[in-house]
Amino acid sequence: MRRAGRERQGVARQPRHGLARVLSKRGICSRSQAAALIVAGRVSVNGTLVRDPEWPTDAQADRLAIDGAAVAAAAPAVYVALNKPRGLVTSAADEQGRPTVYTVFDGADLPWIGPVGRLDRASEGLLLFTNDTAWAAAVTAPSSHLDKTYHVQVDRVPDGALLAALTDGTDVDGERLAVRAATLLRSGRRNAWLEIVLDEGRNRQIRRLLAAFEVGVLRLVRIAIGPVRLGELPKGGWRHLSDAEVAALRPGR
Repeated sequence: MRRAGRERQGVARQPRHGLARVLSKRGICSRSQAAALIVAGRVSVNGTLVRDPEWPTDAQADRLAIDGAAVAAAAPAVYVALNKPRGLVTSAADEQGRPTVYTVFDGADLPWIGPVGRLDRASEGLLLFTNDTAWAAAVTAPSSHLDKTYHVQVDRVPDGALLAALTDGTDVDGERLAVRAATLLRSGRRNAWLEIVLDEGRNRQIRRLLAAFEVGVLRLVRIAIGPVRLGELPKGGWRHLSDAEVAALRPGR
């Protein structure tokens, strides 16, 4: 009866979520990083130390602190496009001490942002970041079927039969790999540039598929994700996405 009365007065209890999720939603860090902070005993809820990443938390009302410093309410949503240079790891930290994509944001006035998908260390080009975890999940969901376009330099001059074979696909390590489209952009005597379009995101998909046909990759540059294009963004440079670009990548676009 008491709870019903509170709901009639417009003060119904807010839904509660796991503490690690709430910290991530507030743009502090990724959920896995938040879980590590919690387990290490660095996070308190309403003045009480909590070590359970799934501790039920009211995202609006509970007072959160890390190392005694209050955690602010959720930061405004931020959406960023980066031209990832070759040699950077798509991770917040690397156990081998290699430089990561976050080095390009040093000194930038940005909240915590996480990568939307990945590019391997040897690959370059368009990589998106955001603190809007729901938007990121929608962009990377297999059901989105967003086209991702790559320019790929290979160590031979392909013929029409190879291009057709890439779209037909083949089994690699028990997995069927194929591309949506493959076209020849330009060629020299010993190598060529291809434009390859994927509508799914499997691990190292292009490199593994080409290797199955004994084709080596010299460079791999992602130039577009859906309608968002790399354009003239310099290597290592980043920019905010426009409202139109953000909306174009949303579900039901």
